[in-house]
Amino acid sequence: MNNLMGINRALKGLLYFRFLMNPNEYIDQNKDRFLSELFDLLRIPSISADSAYDEHTARCATHVAERLKEVGLDKVSIEQTKGHPIVYGEKIIDPNLTTILVYGHYDVQPSSPDELWDTPPFEPTVKDGKIYARGAADDKGQFYMHVKAFETMVKTGTLTCNVKFMIEGEEEVGSSNLGPYCIANKEKLKSDVILISDTSMVANDVPSIDVGLRGLSYVEVEVTGPNRDLHSGVYGGAVANPCNILCEMIAGLHDEDKRITVDGFYDNVLDLSDEDRAALDKIPFSEEAYKEDLAINGVVGEKGYSTIERAGSRPTLDVNGIWGGYTGEGSKTVLPSKAYAKISMRLVPNQSSQEITEKFTKHFNAIAPAGVTVKVTPHHGGEPALTPTDSIPFKAASAAMKDTFGKEPIPTRGGGSIPIVALFEKELETKVVLMGFGLDSDGLHSPNEHYGIFNYLKGIETIPRFFHHFDALKKA
Repeated sequence: MNNLMGINRALKGLLYFRFLMNPNEYIDQNKDRFLSELFDLLRIPSISADSAYDEHTARCATHVAERLKEVGLDKVSIEQTKGHPIVYGEKIIDPNLTTILVYGHYDVQPSSPDELWDTPPFEPTVKDGKIYARGAADDKGQFYMHVKAFETMVKTGTLTCNVKFMIEGEEEVGSSNLGPYCIANKEKLKSDVILISDTSMVANDVPSIDVGLRGLSYVEVEVTGPNRDLHSGVYGGAVANPCNILCEMIAGLHDEDKRITVDGFYDNVLDLSDEDRAALDKIPFSEEAYKEDLAINGVVGEKGYSTIERAGSRPTLDVNGIWGGYTGEGSKTVLPSKAYAKISMRLVPNQSSQEITEKFTKHFNAIAPAGVTVKVTPHHGGEPALTPTDSIPFKAASAAMKDTFGKEPIPTRGGGSIPIVALFEKELETKVVLMGFGLDSDGLHSPNEHYGIFNYLKGIETIPRFFHHFDALKKA
């Protein structure tokens, strides 16, 4: 009898050991399935900006919820908002344990112009180790890493933290319904850290972590001259041309040193410290390769700053679109009644999107010459964010990347904006860590967007290490 009991214990031990296999072994054994599941997700054209795709976007939310249930998350729900729904799920092992909230988004940018894609945007195609599809890197490939990392931790018995997932469907259109959702669900979303993978690294052999994101003020301007379009021969030279004047006004928004001339624009800008600049200097960068990649013969920007500093750590003002008058085929000699432009201003820590929008509006009205009237319409904005490199979230992410990449990641500043980061820190009172695995060359928002298979699998490998290090550092 004793021998039989001993054999049973031994068998149970063997089964338990088999169940608790090495996480990397589990990933390797299941990588083909992990990729196949991602491809299914990428085939859904969840374009949040176009109402013609609303049915597909809703279907994508359902698809995500089903995948969360499959990996073992509890209380999975599709939570309705005034726009596209939010998918939520959780696994609470013990309320007293560390809790990590994972955020991602299942909506994608429009694929147009589709004729510029080498392969169909919603039929994932693998070439040279990269997955080509809209949303591959932004953000389906990156948030789905977390789903598969969670599965890996569950299946290998290495999950030691509580986990919550919040995957939304409106990031690409400003996340206007996320703020009210967070305010209404503060207790449900309560966590010790918010983990987001929606950013990039310097290179596959140069890991990095974004510690700063720029904020955003986005406006549309309208310049109006005469009350109707006029014959340019009859009225030209006597009546203000809104297109000409708009171009002059825009040209005056920068001085000869490429500094923005909006009154008070730099009042609250947090300048880079010597330590910050030294960290950015560690980023491998070839200006010649940069120019060659973009097919440009020179770089421009604010005097006194490097290209890397300008692209991620300094505020900017750029025209995103400009139009007016006749733009069809052939000619039409018209003096237009109106001219328009869309303008985005990227902001750095200590700048406020509301204050900058107000300052821009006041300045743009002030520089309007006689003969025209102007109108500034704010669209959307977001606040800058900064994660200190001496914080537990950054240290945990850094240690995780060092484990899997074999080298310390470089702290970098992201040039883009993720407004929800500041929103989370304000409304949920929780620090955010940005541990992205994409590359700037992935073609986000462009034709032929892609995401490396290496990056996808490396993310699945690294995320469990973050859980381990964050939990250990928090308890230390």
